Amino acid sequence: MHFYGYLIVTSIVIFLFTLFLIIKKPYNIGIGYSAVIGALLALIFNVIVLKDIIKVFDIVWDATFTFVAVIIISIILDEIGFFEWAALHIARLAGGSGRKMFVYVIILGAIVSALFANDGAALIITPIIYEKMKALKFERKNMLPFIIAGGFIADAASIPFKISNLVNIVSADYFNIGFFTYFINMYLPDLFSIAISLVVLFFYFRKDIPKSYDMKLLKSPKDAVKDPLMFKFSFLILILLLGGYFLSEFLNLPVSVFAITFALIFVLLGFKSPAVNLKTVFKNAPWNIVVFSLGMYLVVFGLKNAGLTFLLGKSIAYFAGFGGFILTIYTGYLAAFISSVMNNMPTVMINSLAIHSANLKAIMLKPSVYANVIGCDLGPKLTPIGSLATLLWLNVLERKGIRITWGYYMKVGFLITVPVLFATLLGLYLRIFLF
Repeated sequence: MHFYGYLIVTSIVIFLFTLFLIIKKPYNIGIGYSAVIGALLALIFNVIVLKDIIKVFDIVWDATFTFVAVIIISIILDEIGFFEWAALHIARLAGGSGRKMFVYVIILGAIVSALFANDGAALIITPIIYEKMKALKFERKNMLPFIIAGGFIADAASIPFKISNLVNIVSADYFNIGFFTYFINMYLPDLFSIAISLVVLFFYFRKDIPKSYDMKLLKSPKDAVKDPLMFKFSFLILILLLGGYFLSEFLNLPVSVFAITFALIFVLLGFKSPAVNLKTVFKNAPWNIVVFSLGMYLVVFGLKNAGLTFLLGKSIAYFAGFGGFILTIYTGYLAAFISSVMNNMPTVMINSLAIHSANLKAIMLKPSVYANVIGCDLGPKLTPIGSLATLLWLNVLERKGIRITWGYYMKVGFLITVPVLFATLLGLYLRIFLF
């Protein structure tokens, strides 16, 4: 009993100290190193043991390798002007209407997030959107709706595919859910999420969205393409990559096999492309995110050892007694709240362990698993520390001269996330129990 009390107190102190390092960054300690320090402290003080490291790696290795590969593909596509070409096309498609362009930016963000993960959408699309707003001579208050919408939809639309968010892969792998099966259950919640996000974001920012803009200030989309041959070839590669993801379930292969294979193809093409600087590509790859996620997983695994998963599992089992709808809503909001405090990457793991420990019947297991993913995808928008993508997104904006305070972010995040999350969970319930 004495050791158990020690374990609870120590694991909580280490977790809070790690969060302090991540948020405050004393001595300019990077977020990756902060998480590693927390993991080492957990190991030193026996909150975790060596075999826990093996357990965590076994849970997250596929997600980690897939994530790195997808981001490398995204960076190479960005180098050849793929995303700027797309952004210029939607700006021209809007025909000078600011409101139409706002809608198209959200749709573009949703597509990029689905195919290239939420981090890719937030970190690559955001600077491009900013540069286009700047070229159109928008004032700061007119830029903000597009920037916030782009950042929000990056997470809100990271639902449909296993590879759309790192947390999706972790949960799907833990419960042995294949790519196709995952998609079949999540396409409707994703459509709900995009539709309600669009409505809520438009309503919230309607006064600041400019009515029109001068299309003459935009350059031609073809001028954004820096390697025409590789640009054309990339469409074929992306179609084959998506096909490979769907085949992964039937071939019983991890999605990382296809992600890494096609990332290597892009790298090989990059060697011959005058537009691609592979040194820059690998330098900008998300190594800090990999280190951060592994470190945080271990820190939070210490909370699991202290009994957190047991308590969460008991609460999930309790709400399962009220039926599928209540369980879906409860699990989704529980995951969202914990993600906003603990970060979504370790949250999805700790909640997955909790759901497994709840010993739910199959009919209740399914909605709880997918609701957990949705909560971990959307919940991070409640606070800046909810996801690493948000922290990096805020950093990118600050370098561009746009500082968003935590107070403003949390106010907007709460007002937008709460209704969108409910609608998305409703879509999940309808998909599982009615359709």
